[in-house]
Amino acid sequence: MVIDLNKCIGCHACTVVCKHENMVPRGVHRSWVTEYEAGKYPNVRSLKLPRLCNHCEEAPCLKVCPTGATYRTIDGTVQIDAGKCVGCRYCLAACPYDARFIDPVQKVAAKCTFCYHRVEAGIMPACVSTCVGQARYFGDINDPNSDVSRMLKSRSHQTLKAELGTKPCVYYHGLDGIQLDPAKLRIAKGGR
Repeated sequence: MVIDLNKCIGCHACTVVCKHENMVPRGVHRSWVTEYEAGKYPNVRSLKLPRLCNHCEEAPCLKVCPTGATYRTIDGTVQIDAGKCVGCRYCLAACPYDARFIDPVQKVAAKCTFCYHRVEAGIMPACVSTCVGQARYFGDINDPNSDVSRMLKSRSHQTLKAELGTKPCVYYHGLDGIQLDPAKLRIAKGGR
């Protein structure tokens, strides 16, 4: 997934449609948008920063799951088998992006799935198809003709917390030269 921060207007349509599409209970979110102040005075910029599971190539959550509930699909996404999850919270502690939570109803770990059920049916994730600003792009990075592949080749991009070596698969356009304070990323989430 590529998210163009220059197009995100912070409307939260992605958050709302995700909750509806995936029947996410009250008080938790699989996708959310934070407002983040970046830069130093007098060059401060306010940006809307959509957040979700990064489906990392080197996913720490995958490595710590004691039951195999967290797994990688053939196409590379990181998913959770709710039937195998015991709610131990190891994956929550391991995720440096705060993208996981315990579902308050099912009492198991949950997170963004890139709407795997839709993608398998040939439909874009709900957040992508609903994005009012057309800021989200989704596709096969290995396909040179896909939107995401072309964007990553033609535009500058960054990932969150790249220094951790998790190799996130959510890329942001519009973060050029902005150093995001990891502590503020955690705080900015607030009551998601």
